Amino acid sequence: MLHILQVTFPFFALVLLGFVATRRGLLPLAAISGLNAFVLFFALPCMLFRFGARTPLAQLLDLRLAAVYLLASLLIVGLTVALTRRGTMGWNDAAFGALVAAFPNSGFMGVPLLVALLGAQAAGPVIVTLVLDLVLASSLCIALSRLESTGLQGAEAAALKALRGVATNPMPWSILLGALASGTGWQLPAPLMQTVNLLADAASPVALFTLGAVLARSQIEGLARGQPVAWRDWAGVVAIKLLLHPLLVGALGWSAMQAGLALDPFTLTVAVLVAALPSASNVSLLAERFGADNGRIARIILWSTAIAFFSFSAAVSWLS
Repeated sequence: MLHILQVTFPFFALVLLGFVATRRGLLPLAAISGLNAFVLFFALPCMLFRFGARTPLAQLLDLRLAAVYLLASLLIVGLTVALTRRGTMGWNDAAFGALVAAFPNSGFMGVPLLVALLGAQAAGPVIVTLVLDLVLASSLCIALSRLESTGLQGAEAAALKALRGVATNPMPWSILLGALASGTGWQLPAPLMQTVNLLADAASPVALFTLGAVLARSQIEGLARGQPVAWRDWAGVVAIKLLLHPLLVGALGWSAMQAGLALDPFTLTVAVLVAALPSASNVSLLAERFGADNGRIARIILWSTAIAFFSFSAAVSWLS
């Protein structure tokens, strides 16, 4: 367990540093948008391109993993919506609660952390899950969020709008370019590749520090609005994200293997650990854009990240 914590601690420590720096005013709130832009449009796409280009194309097109992971995501979304809709919560808040329960932080945290733990061969499965979350899970939950206000027609329009938004996101394009480079053997000219490598090397530390800053900003803004969030509105979703999601991915993968699906055990292990990651921070931005209770979503992301230091390390120890 100690050797696992030696790997996971620096990742969560960087998140904590970003959180503390923002809470103490060392990092101005206005600077966080710039850090986010650097990570999302420069560093993280370069990191994903590099991993994609170095990963065999067959791993990036693993339909067996995609089927298992997508089924688990759909079940998590359905279960979370069903549980939260039993009370007074509307479709908008229920849908984004479901998204934050099903969408792990595989971009900012998952790729570099799992590669550090399991080696470069872990990048392929993580990238497959990231594409599914970015394209399908996000679009589905955005569509569900519109059911209450605009009905089925509005939900369809919202889903199409979400898919168009994916087309402007540099991460799927960087993954696609990396896959093309892997499949064709094409390489960037040396000076350009060196530039990509420099940006890729910066992705992990800056992304984690920025994640902490984003969490702190959400907490500061929530306190300024004076909108307390009852623990019962977020604790259950945190439990679904950190406990039920990885268990479900593991159970579905094991069942598929018993039924004869040739799913690689190592690939399944990576998928389970992806599901054990804390919630993705970008869900907070989507919730704010679509008018959901962002204080609740931010609280889920904050607590899932804090608890994941222990729960994720325990999952790695158990699976190894």
